[in-house]
Amino acid sequence: MKAIIQRVDSAVIDINDNGILSQETIGRGILILLGIESTDTDANLNLLAERCRGLRIFPDENGKMNLSVNDIGGEALIVSNFTLCADTTHGKRPSFINAARPEHARPLYDKFVSIFSAHTPVKTGVFGAHMTIDLVNNGPVTLIIEG
Repeated sequence: MKAIIQRVDSAVIDINDNGILSQETIGRGILILLGIESTDTDANLNLLAERCRGLRIFPDENGKMNLSVNDIGGEALIVSNFTLCADTTHGKRPSFINAARPEHARPLYDKFVSIFSAHTPVKTGVFGAHMTIDLVNNGPVTLIIEG
């Protein structure tokens, strides 16, 4: 399981789910792009969700990165992203053989969102839909976490 976390001042996701257009917006917080691999389990999921939620990447009163998204009262935008699981070691076309099939990935994605939303306001994309994201990355702060 892989996550790219970006500290944002705002993020807007436009979703085109089979011709139905919708939009979700967050203010200050984090954008999480979540890639789920075929070997991932609930144990990976719980660990990664807690690590992402507890990341101290927001500045305290002294300007040091000491505060989590919860500490600042921020929001999270969580988006499924199977392309994070790409193998790019051979040739020029990425292989997605390591990415979990939707029937395995969707329940794990939903659980990740559920764990996260128990403590933090969460908005999401739509699993499997085509989406575009506009964001204002603050810092920029971007981290890759594997679990």
